Amino acid sequence: MTTTAKPKAGLEDTVAASSEICYLDGERGVLAYCGYDIHDLARHATFEEVCHLLWHRRLPTRAELGDLQSQLAAARPLPEGLLRLMRTLPAGDGMDALRTLTSALGHYDPDVTDHSARANYRKAVRLTAQMASIVATMGRMNGGGGPIQPDPVLGHAANFLYMLTGERPSGLATRAFDVALVLHADHELNASTFAARVAAATLTDIHSAIVAAICALKGPLHGGANADVMRLLLEIGQSAPLEKAEEVVRAKLARKEKIPGFGHRVYHTEDPRATHLRQMSRDLGQRAEQPIWYEMSERIETVVKSEKKLNPNVDFYSASTYYALGIAIELFTPIFAVSRVSGWTAHVLEQYANNRLIRPRAEYIGPQYPQRYRVIEER
Repeated sequence: MTTTAKPKAGLEDTVAASSEICYLDGERGVLAYCGYDIHDLARHATFEEVCHLLWHRRLPTRAELGDLQSQLAAARPLPEGLLRLMRTLPAGDGMDALRTLTSALGHYDPDVTDHSARANYRKAVRLTAQMASIVATMGRMNGGGGPIQPDPVLGHAANFLYMLTGERPSGLATRAFDVALVLHADHELNASTFAARVAAATLTDIHSAIVAAICALKGPLHGGANADVMRLLLEIGQSAPLEKAEEVVRAKLARKEKIPGFGHRVYHTEDPRATHLRQMSRDLGQRAEQPIWYEMSERIETVVKSEKKLNPNVDFYSASTYYALGIAIELFTPIFAVSRVSGWTAHVLEQYANNRLIRPRAEYIGPQYPQRYRVIEER
């Protein structure tokens, strides 16, 4: 018995929702937020401007941007109870901690019992501000330091780096991290965003929907590839000089090992986000006098494109970019969430505004109907 046409595995090419937020064209390598090409946004916009764009479908005026910056600044300090909880969590995967702490944030939100559209928007702003503070503070504590209060004068990217390292970042570091946040902010109905929308469609609260997204991002088939890329670079760097990078990668390919950071479910050309991260990796590597990670990445890209005809995705050059910024590898995937929470919340708000319970059907391929029940003695 069948109910629908045969589905594609993983719902590939299935249109599951209408949205005003993100446009993708995998054949042409186009990514746009609310009609704005990602290349224009990466070159000119700040993450705060992109947040406003995703939430309101338009870029802010100067006054609106200032107001949003003030709201984010006011929301960044973490509740003391959350810091106490953070100290009690056992050492482990950063995404496990982020999942738990984001859920706990819901208990401290001043609008916890208000599920109106205005209250949900305020929660979206607070979640975006506080998730950055959580990840920066986690990284700070994991490195043996104490929490650092955010500086209301600094923007979102600069505040994250300041709270993580205890030092005010350079202009290049701030801009590089800001661009990385812009590039990761949204990507249509990826697994984590779809998980958030499915949860929101039940009319659960926004914190629960974002926790659902974090749980999906934690899976290695969605998040974490940039951490694997950096581990590969370190493995090559420790086992062989730069000129041996090609040999190491070719040997891995010969053994049918996957090289992380290449290929994409949607893009059939270069991931447009990789274009900017490649440049940032080079610039930051030169500034830090550690060009080897970029140079090694460039050589690996050449080999994989030649052997497998695969282009780098957003994860490949983000690895060496974050490493050059002094960010620990275990924070790479949580940082993905620091940016993507802006898109997640935009999609959740959109789902709430025109909601219908998401309830797809399955193609039944089990035993033929009807089966005759047999008493246990006859089985």
